[in-house]
Amino acid sequence: QTAVAQALTVLKEFYAKAGEATALLQQQPELPEIFDSPYKGMQSENGGVVGMLEVIESDFARLEADTKAAEASAQKEYDTFMTDSKVDKAAKSKDIEHKTAKKQDESQALTTKQGDLEGTQKELDAALAYFDKLKPSCVDAGVSYEDRVARRKEEIESLQEALRILNGEDIA
Repeated sequence: QTAVAQALTVLKEFYAKAGEATALLQQQPELPEIFDSPYKGMQSENGGVVGMLEVIESDFARLEADTKAAEASAQKEYDTFMTDSKVDKAAKSKDIEHKTAKKQDESQALTTKQGDLEGTQKELDAALAYFDKLKPSCVDAGVSYEDRVARRKEEIESLQEALRILNGEDIA
């Protein structure tokens, strides 16, 4: 853009001097009837090179402004993204720490519960073995129901008699 501005300045100076210059013009004592004034070129007609350079300079200026605006917008978007990413990363790191600690606690609790289960299972197995050992003597005595009722009745009567003796009552 600076180069275009310098070229434009050089060309404007050149054409300003060229309009006044008469070094290459033929010197005629009298001007022909056609010419009302000396010929100064066609710079003012359609813009020419100077006009084209001015358009290029304005295009460069617009392009530079658009590019700077787009760059600023992209930088702002990048900064926002990076900030959000840092916050998200920090939150996820804390989450990982908490979940790791929770996993360790749960793992330790599991180990403790498994140890308790093994101890309880051993106790249960021992109790079941003892139950199986006692079961035949308690359940299947080979005595009928009537015989057991009669024995129980006799045992109750003998216990009541023993109570009376201990209380000092007459045996009669």
